[in-house]
Amino acid sequence: MNPGDSSRYIKSTARKLGFDLCGIARAEPIGRADYFAAWLAHGSAGSMNYLHRNFAERTDPRRLLDGARSVVVVALLYNQSPPDQPRDPSAPRGRVAAYAWGDDYHEVVKKKLFALADQMHEDLPPPFETKVCVDTAPLLERELAAAAGVGWLAKNTMILHPQLGSFFFLGEIVTTLELTPDEPLEDHCGTCTACLDACPTDAFTAPHQMDASRCISYLTIEHRGSISKPFQEMMGDWVFGCDVCQDVCPFNRDAPHTREARFTVRNPGARPDLGRLLSWSPADHRRELRGSAIKRANPEMLLRNARIALDNVQQSQQP
Repeated sequence: MNPGDSSRYIKSTARKLGFDLCGIARAEPIGRADYFAAWLAHGSAGSMNYLHRNFAERTDPRRLLDGARSVVVVALLYNQSPPDQPRDPSAPRGRVAAYAWGDDYHEVVKKKLFALADQMHEDLPPPFETKVCVDTAPLLERELAAAAGVGWLAKNTMILHPQLGSFFFLGEIVTTLELTPDEPLEDHCGTCTACLDACPTDAFTAPHQMDASRCISYLTIEHRGSISKPFQEMMGDWVFGCDVCQDVCPFNRDAPHTREARFTVRNPGARPDLGRLLSWSPADHRRELRGSAIKRANPEMLLRNARIALDNVQQSQQP
Protein backbone atom coordinates (compact mmCIF):
# COMPACT_ATOMS: atom_id res chain seq x y z
CA MET A 1 0.00 0.00 0.00
CA ASN A 2 1.51 3.35 -1.05
CA PRO A 3 1.39 6.56 1.07
CA GLY A 4 -1.68 7.83 -0.78
CA ASP A 5 -3.62 4.59 -0.24
CA SER A 6 -2.64 4.52 3.43
CA SER A 7 -3.74 8.14 3.86
CA ARG A 8 -7.14 7.46 2.26
CA TYR A 9 -7.62 4.39 4.44
CA ILE A 10 -6.83 6.36 7.63
CA LYS A 11 -9.25 9.16 6.71
CA SER A 12 -12.02 6.70 5.85
CA THR A 13 -11.50 4.80 9.10
CA ALA A 14 -11.48 8.05 11.10
CA ARG A 15 -14.88 8.97 9.66
CA LYS A 16 -16.26 5.53 10.51
CA LEU A 17 -15.08 5.97 14.11
CA GLY A 18 -17.03 9.22 14.36
CA PHE A 19 -14.41 11.89 13.75
CA ASP A 20 -15.69 14.86 11.78
CA LEU A 21 -12.40 15.81 10.14
CA CYS A 22 -9.08 14.11 9.47
CA GLY A 23 -5.99 15.58 7.86
CA ILE A 24 -2.31 14.69 7.59
CA ALA A 25 0.76 16.84 8.17
CA ARG A 26 4.43 16.09 7.78
CA ALA A 27 6.28 15.43 11.02
CA GLU A 28 8.56 18.44 10.92
CA PRO A 29 9.27 21.59 12.95
CA ILE A 30 6.24 23.88 13.18
CA GLY A 31 6.28 27.15 11.30
CA ARG A 32 5.77 29.47 14.28
CA ALA A 33 8.39 28.10 16.66
CA ASP A 34 10.11 31.49 16.90
CA TYR A 35 6.80 33.17 17.74
CA PHE A 36 6.11 30.57 20.43
CA ALA A 37 9.53 31.19 21.99
CA ALA A 38 8.94 34.96 22.00
CA TRP A 39 5.42 34.45 23.39
CA LEU A 40 6.80 32.48 26.32
CA ALA A 41 9.58 34.99 26.93
CA HIS A 42 7.05 37.83 27.01
CA GLY A 43 5.14 36.11 29.84
CA SER A 44 2.01 35.52 27.79
CA ALA A 45 1.66 32.02 29.26
CA GLY A 46 0.95 33.51 32.69
CA SER A 47 1.46 30.93 35.41
CA MET A 48 1.30 27.97 32.99
CA ASN A 49 4.90 27.05 33.70
CA TYR A 50 4.49 23.63 32.10
CA LEU A 51 4.46 25.34 28.69
CA HIS A 52 8.08 26.33 29.24
CA ARG A 53 9.05 22.66 29.53
CA ASN A 54 9.67 20.32 26.59
CA PHE A 55 10.09 23.19 24.10
CA ALA A 56 11.81 20.93 21.57
CA GLU A 57 8.97 18.39 21.65
CA ARG A 58 6.30 21.10 21.39
CA THR A 59 7.85 22.57 18.28
CA ASP A 60 8.94 19.37 16.54
CA PRO A 61 6.74 16.22 16.68
CA ARG A 62 9.72 14.10 15.63
CA ARG A 63 11.02 14.55 19.18
CA LEU A 64 7.98 12.66 20.49
CA LEU A 65 8.59 9.55 18.39
CA ASP A 66 11.88 8.43 16.88
CA GLY A 67 11.60 8.17 13.13
CA ALA A 68 8.27 10.02 12.93
CA ARG A 69 7.32 10.98 9.39
CA SER A 70 3.66 11.97 9.60
CA VAL A 71 1.05 13.35 11.97
CA VAL A 72 -2.60 12.35 11.63
CA VAL A 73 -4.81 15.15 12.98
CA VAL A 74 -8.49 14.56 13.76
CA ALA A 75 -11.32 16.83 14.86
CA LEU A 76 -14.45 15.94 16.80
CA LEU A 77 -17.32 18.41 17.04
CA TYR A 78 -18.77 19.36 20.41
CA ASN A 79 -21.05 22.11 19.12
CA GLN A 80 -24.66 21.88 20.36
CA SER A 81 -27.59 24.11 21.20
CA PRO A 82 -27.72 25.58 24.70
CA PRO A 83 -29.97 23.54 27.00
CA ASP A 84 -33.45 24.70 27.96
CA GLN A 85 -33.96 27.40 30.56
CA PRO A 86 -33.23 26.10 34.10
CA ARG A 87 -36.27 25.10 36.15
CA ASP A 88 -35.58 27.90 38.63
CA PRO A 89 -34.68 30.91 36.45
CA SER A 90 -34.59 33.17 39.52
CA ALA A 91 -31.49 31.45 40.95
CA PRO A 92 -28.23 33.28 40.08
CA ARG A 93 -26.55 31.31 37.31
CA GLY A 94 -23.02 31.04 36.04
CA ARG A 95 -21.81 29.93 32.62
CA VAL A 96 -19.62 27.01 31.55
CA ALA A 97 -17.78 26.83 28.22
CA ALA A 98 -19.51 24.46 25.79
CA TYR A 99 -16.57 22.07 25.60
CA ALA A 100 -17.15 21.09 29.24
CA TRP A 101 -20.91 20.51 29.09
CA GLY A 102 -20.59 16.76 28.56
CA ASP A 103 -18.14 13.99 29.42
CA ASP A 104 -14.43 14.77 29.60
CA TYR A 105 -13.22 15.11 26.02
CA HIS A 106 -9.80 13.70 26.88
CA GLU A 107 -11.32 10.27 27.46
CA VAL A 108 -13.76 10.44 24.52
CA VAL A 109 -11.21 11.57 21.93
CA LYS A 110 -8.46 9.34 23.29
CA LYS A 111 -10.63 6.22 23.08
CA LYS A 112 -11.47 6.94 19.44
CA LEU A 113 -7.84 7.73 18.62
CA PHE A 114 -6.57 4.48 20.12
CA ALA A 115 -9.22 2.65 18.09
CA LEU A 116 -7.93 4.39 14.96
CA ALA A 117 -4.33 3.53 15.80
CA ASP A 118 -5.33 -0.12 16.42
CA GLN A 119 -7.02 -0.28 13.01
CA MET A 120 -3.94 1.21 11.38
CA HIS A 121 -1.73 -1.47 12.94
CA GLU A 122 -4.19 -4.19 11.97
CA ASP A 123 -4.74 -3.22 8.33
CA LEU A 124 -1.67 -1.30 7.13
CA PRO A 125 1.61 -3.04 6.26
CA PRO A 126 4.10 -3.18 9.15
CA PRO A 127 6.43 -2.22 10.58
CA PHE A 128 5.55 1.23 11.88
CA GLU A 129 4.97 2.92 15.22
CA THR A 130 2.28 5.28 16.50
CA LYS A 131 1.91 7.66 19.43
CA VAL A 132 -1.56 8.95 20.40
CA CYS A 133 -1.76 12.54 21.69
CA VAL A 134 -4.76 14.38 23.14
CA ASP A 135 -4.20 17.91 24.47
CA THR A 136 -1.97 16.96 27.42
CA ALA A 137 0.97 15.82 25.25
CA PRO A 138 3.72 18.42 24.64
CA LEU A 139 2.50 19.18 21.13
CA LEU A 140 1.29 22.45 19.58
CA GLU A 141 -1.75 20.80 18.07
CA ARG A 142 -3.32 23.91 16.51
CA GLU A 143 -0.20 24.51 14.45
CA LEU A 144 -0.29 20.88 13.30
CA ALA A 145 -4.03 21.08 12.56
CA ALA A 146 -3.44 24.09 10.33
CA ALA A 147 -0.58 22.29 8.56
CA ALA A 148 -2.83 19.24 8.04
CA GLY A 149 -5.62 21.27 6.42
CA VAL A 150 -8.10 20.61 9.25
CA GLY A 151 -8.70 24.36 9.40
CA TRP A 152 -6.84 27.65 9.41
CA LEU A 153 -5.49 29.50 12.42
CA ALA A 154 -8.18 32.13 13.02
CA LYS A 155 -7.61 35.59 14.44
CA ASN A 156 -8.68 34.32 17.89
CA THR A 157 -5.98 31.58 17.62
CA MET A 158 -8.62 28.83 17.33
CA ILE A 159 -8.65 26.41 14.39
CA LEU A 160 -11.52 27.40 12.12
CA HIS A 161 -13.15 25.34 9.34
CA PRO A 162 -15.42 26.89 6.70
CA GLN A 163 -18.25 24.40 7.26
CA LEU A 164 -17.65 23.11 10.80
CA GLY A 165 -16.71 26.36 12.53
CA SER A 166 -14.42 26.06 15.56
CA PHE A 167 -16.35 24.16 18.25
CA PHE A 168 -14.35 20.95 17.92
CA PHE A 169 -11.65 19.04 19.77
CA LEU A 170 -8.34 18.05 18.22
CA GLY A 171 -6.32 14.87 18.58
CA GLU A 172 -3.20 13.50 16.91
CA ILE A 173 -1.42 10.30 16.01
CA VAL A 174 2.28 10.77 15.43
CA THR A 175 3.52 7.89 13.28
CA THR A 176 6.59 6.58 11.49
CA LEU A 177 4.36 5.80 8.50
CA GLU A 178 5.07 7.72 5.30
CA LEU A 179 1.73 9.34 4.42
CA THR A 180 0.60 11.89 1.85
CA PRO A 181 0.24 15.28 3.56
CA ASP A 182 -2.72 17.58 2.98
CA GLU A 183 -2.51 21.17 1.82
CA PRO A 184 -3.27 23.90 4.37
CA LEU A 185 -6.61 25.69 3.98
CA GLU A 186 -6.83 29.29 2.84
CA ASP A 187 -7.50 31.82 5.62
CA HIS A 188 -11.08 33.06 5.21
CA CYS A 189 -11.21 35.46 8.16
CA GLY A 190 -10.76 38.40 5.80
CA THR A 191 -11.34 41.79 7.40
CA CYS A 192 -13.61 40.40 10.15
CA THR A 193 -12.50 41.27 13.69
CA ALA A 194 -15.64 40.16 15.57
CA CYS A 195 -13.70 37.80 17.85
CA LEU A 196 -11.03 40.37 18.69
CA ASP A 197 -13.57 43.10 19.37
CA ALA A 198 -15.80 40.93 21.59
CA CYS A 199 -13.15 39.70 24.04
CA PRO A 200 -14.15 40.99 27.50
CA THR A 201 -10.54 41.22 28.72
CA ASP A 202 -8.79 42.43 25.54
CA ALA A 203 -6.70 39.27 25.52
CA PHE A 204 -5.84 39.54 21.81
CA THR A 205 -2.75 41.65 21.27
CA ALA A 206 -3.07 41.36 17.47
CA PRO A 207 -4.78 39.05 14.97
CA HIS A 208 -3.61 35.45 15.56
CA GLN A 209 -1.96 36.45 18.84
CA MET A 210 -3.31 36.12 22.38
CA ASP A 211 -1.98 37.01 25.80
CA ALA A 212 -3.23 33.92 27.63
CA SER A 213 -2.68 35.56 31.01
CA ARG A 214 -5.63 37.88 30.22
CA CYS A 215 -7.97 35.18 28.89
CA ILE A 216 -11.04 34.23 30.96
CA SER A 217 -10.44 30.56 30.16
CA TYR A 218 -6.94 30.85 31.61
CA LEU A 219 -8.16 32.75 34.67
CA THR A 220 -10.93 30.27 35.50
CA ILE A 221 -9.17 27.01 34.58
CA GLU A 222 -5.39 27.39 34.73
CA HIS A 223 -4.66 30.21 37.16
CA ARG A 224 -4.26 29.24 40.81
CA GLY A 225 -4.62 31.80 43.57
CA SER A 226 -6.38 35.15 43.59
CA ILE A 227 -7.57 37.11 40.56
CA SER A 228 -7.09 40.89 40.47
CA LYS A 229 -10.21 43.02 40.89
CA PRO A 230 -10.19 44.49 37.35
CA PHE A 231 -10.18 41.00 35.83
CA GLN A 232 -12.84 39.81 38.26
CA GLU A 233 -15.18 42.49 36.98
CA MET A 234 -14.48 41.54 33.36
CA MET A 235 -15.15 37.83 33.96
CA GLY A 236 -18.90 38.31 34.11
CA ASP A 237 -20.75 35.11 34.99
CA TRP A 238 -18.18 32.67 33.60
CA VAL A 239 -17.20 30.00 36.13
CA PHE A 240 -15.30 27.67 33.80
CA GLY A 241 -13.87 28.74 30.47
CA CYS A 242 -15.26 31.27 28.01
CA ASP A 243 -16.86 31.04 24.55
CA VAL A 244 -17.27 34.72 23.68
CA CYS A 245 -14.79 34.83 20.79
CA GLN A 246 -16.30 31.68 19.27
CA ASP A 247 -19.93 32.68 19.81
CA VAL A 248 -19.53 35.83 17.70
CA CYS A 249 -17.68 34.11 14.82
CA PRO A 250 -19.80 34.07 11.63
CA PHE A 251 -18.50 30.60 10.74
CA ASN A 252 -20.09 29.19 13.90
CA ARG A 253 -23.52 30.63 13.10
CA ASP A 254 -24.70 27.64 11.06
CA ALA A 255 -22.10 25.06 12.08
CA PRO A 256 -23.39 21.49 12.48
CA HIS A 257 -23.96 19.92 15.88
CA THR A 258 -22.02 17.05 17.39
CA ARG A 259 -23.10 13.46 16.83
CA GLU A 260 -21.24 12.27 19.93
CA ALA A 261 -23.75 11.23 22.60
CA ARG A 262 -21.14 11.49 25.38
CA PHE A 263 -21.05 15.26 24.91
CA THR A 264 -24.71 15.60 25.93
CA VAL A 265 -25.09 18.18 28.72
CA ARG A 266 -24.51 16.63 32.13
CA ASN A 267 -24.25 17.92 35.71
CA PRO A 268 -23.60 20.72 36.62
CA GLY A 269 -24.79 21.89 33.19
CA ALA A 270 -24.20 24.87 30.98
CA ARG A 271 -25.74 27.36 33.43
CA PRO A 272 -24.94 26.03 36.93
CA ASP A 273 -26.71 27.35 40.02
CA LEU A 274 -24.07 29.51 41.70
CA GLY A 275 -25.52 29.02 45.16
CA ARG A 276 -25.31 25.27 44.70
CA LEU A 277 -21.69 25.45 43.54
CA LEU A 278 -20.81 27.56 46.56
CA SER A 279 -22.30 24.93 48.87
CA TRP A 280 -20.12 22.10 47.51
CA SER A 281 -17.60 20.44 49.78
CA PRO A 282 -14.45 18.85 48.30
CA ALA A 283 -16.29 15.51 48.42
CA ASP A 284 -19.20 17.03 46.47
CA HIS A 285 -16.71 18.38 43.94
CA ARG A 286 -15.22 14.91 43.40
CA ARG A 287 -18.62 13.21 43.18
CA GLU A 288 -20.43 15.74 41.01
CA LEU A 289 -17.58 16.26 38.53
CA ARG A 290 -16.47 12.65 38.10
CA GLY A 291 -15.95 12.17 34.37
CA SER A 292 -16.22 15.92 33.61
CA ALA A 293 -13.55 18.25 32.22
CA ILE A 294 -14.59 20.79 34.87
CA LYS A 295 -12.63 18.83 37.47
CA ARG A 296 -9.58 20.52 35.95
CA ALA A 297 -10.47 23.40 38.30
CA ASN A 298 -9.84 22.20 41.84
CA PRO A 299 -12.42 22.87 44.58
CA GLU A 300 -10.78 26.11 45.72
CA MET A 301 -10.63 27.45 42.16
CA LEU A 302 -14.24 26.58 41.37
CA LEU A 303 -15.43 28.24 44.58
CA ARG A 304 -13.35 31.31 43.73
CA ASN A 305 -14.88 31.46 40.26
CA ALA A 306 -18.42 30.99 41.60
CA ARG A 307 -17.98 33.78 44.14
CA ILE A 308 -16.74 36.17 41.45
CA ALA A 309 -19.59 35.22 39.12
CA LEU A 310 -22.17 35.68 41.87
CA ASP A 311 -20.81 39.14 42.71
CA ASN A 312 -20.96 40.13 39.05
CA VAL A 313 -24.48 38.77 38.57
CA GLN A 314 -25.71 40.59 41.66
CA GLN A 315 -24.03 43.81 40.55
CA SER A 316 -25.69 43.57 37.13
CA GLN A 317 -29.13 43.19 38.76
CA GLN A 318 -28.85 46.32 40.84
CA PRO A 319 -30.96 49.26 39.61
